[in-house]
Amino acid sequence: MTTPGPPGQDPGNGRAPGNGPAPGNDQAPGDEHAHDDASLAELGYKPELKRTLGNFHTFAAGISYISILTGTFQLFYFGVAHGGPAYWWSWPMVFAGQLMVALCFCELAARYPVAGSIYNWSKKLGGPHIGWLGGWLMLTASMVSLSAVALAYQVTLPQISSWFQFIGDGTGKSAAANAVLLGTVLVAFTTLVNAFGVKLMARINSAGVAIELIAAIVLVLLLAAHITRGPSAITDTFGLGSGETLGYFGAFLTASLASAYVMYGFDTASSLGEESKDPGRNAPRAILRALVASFLIGGLILLFALLSVPDLHAKELSVDGLQYVVLATLGSTIGQIVLWCVVIAITVCELAVHTAGIRLAFAMARDNNLPAASLLAKVSPRFQTPVLPAIIIGLVAVGILFLNVNQPQIFSVITSIAIIMIYLAYLAVTLPMLVQRLRGNWTPLKGKFSLGRFGLPVNVLAVLWGAGMALNLAWPRAAVYNATGPQHWYLRWGAFLFIGVVGLGGFAYYWFVQRKKTGVLAMHAAVLPDDTLPGAPGGPGGPGTPSSPSP
Repeated sequence: MTTPGPPGQDPGNGRAPGNGPAPGNDQAPGDEHAHDDASLAELGYKPELKRTLGNFHTFAAGISYISILTGTFQLFYFGVAHGGPAYWWSWPMVFAGQLMVALCFCELAARYPVAGSIYNWSKKLGGPHIGWLGGWLMLTASMVSLSAVALAYQVTLPQISSWFQFIGDGTGKSAAANAVLLGTVLVAFTTLVNAFGVKLMARINSAGVAIELIAAIVLVLLLAAHITRGPSAITDTFGLGSGETLGYFGAFLTASLASAYVMYGFDTASSLGEESKDPGRNAPRAILRALVASFLIGGLILLFALLSVPDLHAKELSVDGLQYVVLATLGSTIGQIVLWCVVIAITVCELAVHTAGIRLAFAMARDNNLPAASLLAKVSPRFQTPVLPAIIIGLVAVGILFLNVNQPQIFSVITSIAIIMIYLAYLAVTLPMLVQRLRGNWTPLKGKFSLGRFGLPVNVLAVLWGAGMALNLAWPRAAVYNATGPQHWYLRWGAFLFIGVVGLGGFAYYWFVQRKKTGVLAMHAAVLPDDTLPGAPGGPGGPGTPSSPSP
């Protein structure tokens, strides 16, 4: 087991992160990757992944994970059903909260542009135990999210053509079975693309994002051209929440999940830091651009959809959602073109989720923090990417998909919980970061992204937002966790039960088994001139201490 120095400081040198390069990290002038490789060395790693991604590639990774069209088309019906048109206000609310988190991530991305960013950041700021727990929650959530996004094919493809309904008539178990079939094909595709290397993934992802952005902007313009009512419509609550303890506020909190379920994943831009050009400068920009672009375009789509739909009270609005709005407002021909663009958006979203999960598994395995770590952390010499994590994550996602056939309620609960785990993983970064700020141990890297004097208040808001929204997401609502069929207490309290099992069970495994083996694997460890200094990265007791898996 390694024994790092105080969280937020470089072990053995007493400096807060950002006060200068780590010892031995001086690079020759003109080396464009000098700072990026130095940041890796400070964490104890040597550069292994090929730096091929440019500005648009990293931006595309972040925005495709958020996926404006995927999220809005999948969840619009839920927001309207539980909050009426006034649910739209949850979109700017969630954006404001997530912006606080993203700004904190930007400082970290500038300082540590590293694969598996959430895991490495929480480890650097909170210590190895917090790092492992944050990484474990994020990795589990990524695999479940991969399954959940894959199911979106069933929501869209059969509406384009009945030809895509391969099993049954699209009702009951036949719909669930067909969703698994379509989802499995999609997961197989993303597995193959990711196994063949980041360059192929980036090309497909960037092309898909370009199509998605153009389609989204065109959709905004088309919906705007068909507006039939004024903006006062987004104050209509449909009388929801009347008679309830919290009134409409309670209904609004439930409906806000439709926005909270969409606006996350922007950290993917930084998780590709080891494969990006100048990520210390470009990753923060990509994070903010992805979040802001998603907020603006997604917000306009939702707004104009509510203002242009022929009948604001149509029951299809809270059943079929945006698919109904597009077909009813724009006609079947244009509507189907838009739906094909949604299919592309779902595809690149799935690709980004899979890519992020692979980098996270690689990062944890590189620290010998997963079973069979040396195999999971192996980088293919041909494709220069970790191939085994791509295959295993894909297989696990397909396995989770099959749960949807006979137990769709349980699958729905699990997918909702996955998003809570992502919010908790984010909290595992922002909370330790706040602690380090209060202790005076956090200093942004000079010349890179910095919040300056706004760092502390932004960090406080990020923690309050993360904790508050995680609680809101986990609240035992029947509408979320037991929407159909007989009521079961274990479904209503599914968030607390599932996260408790995953979190406590996973941490117990780590504590009693894995933590005794933790340490950067020798094949991935940086070799520094001062690596013999006690406590230094790569030296005895430092986080870069090479280790080998125990027999």
